[in-house]
Amino acid sequence: MNINFEKARNLMVENQLRPNKIKEKSLLNLFKTVPKEEFVPDIFKSNCYFDKDLNILNNRGYLKNLHLAQIIDYANIQDKNNVLHIGGLTGYLSLIISKLCKKITILEEDTTIYENLKKNIEDFNIENIEIINTKLSEGCVKNSPYDIIIIDCPLYYLNNELIEQVNPKNGKLIYIEKVKDNLSKAYKITRNDNFKSKEYLFDVFSNFSIDQLSEEFKF
Repeated sequence: MNINFEKARNLMVENQLRPNKIKEKSLLNLFKTVPKEEFVPDIFKSNCYFDKDLNILNNRGYLKNLHLAQIIDYANIQDKNNVLHIGGLTGYLSLIISKLCKKITILEEDTTIYENLKKNIEDFNIENIEIINTKLSEGCVKNSPYDIIIIDCPLYYLNNELIEQVNPKNGKLIYIEKVKDNLSKAYKITRNDNFKSKEYLFDVFSNFSIDQLSEEFKF
């Protein structure tokens, strides 16, 4: 079956993103042009632009397209920003982020996913990306502080050490906090010196969870 992926991307933007207050032209253009089908298993290529989650491995995967766009929209990434993406999966969202920031560090703990992620990113020849195979709960101190940290897979507990890697001068951490089996809430933590504020962003209905990878995600 021949699929017009360019048409599918455009329909996704017009039917899923734009009606739900995703208005930034540069962000919409990225979702129109970055080929998600190149980042998912063959079995999911035909429906990767549908309005639903895509499971990749071990109860982890991509949230629906709207939620991915909302995360980046709320992050308000600037071209001078240093970004940490925790749980890069196969690289789709990381690649979009890389087009908006100065540097992105991507962490992936699962060895199988990491190897696939590294290959996918190398295929696109992006120079402002560093990929590290490490425990997700530890973050990456050596490249901190980060203007923005993004964790786009739901988790029950947020490690305080990650918050300490956020730039103390108005740095942001966007993450999705698990409430129960299929309900999570997205939040933004903003750090100003020792003051940290937490803002609710939107609800996420998904069974995904990142916590099974490590017992060290604690508040």
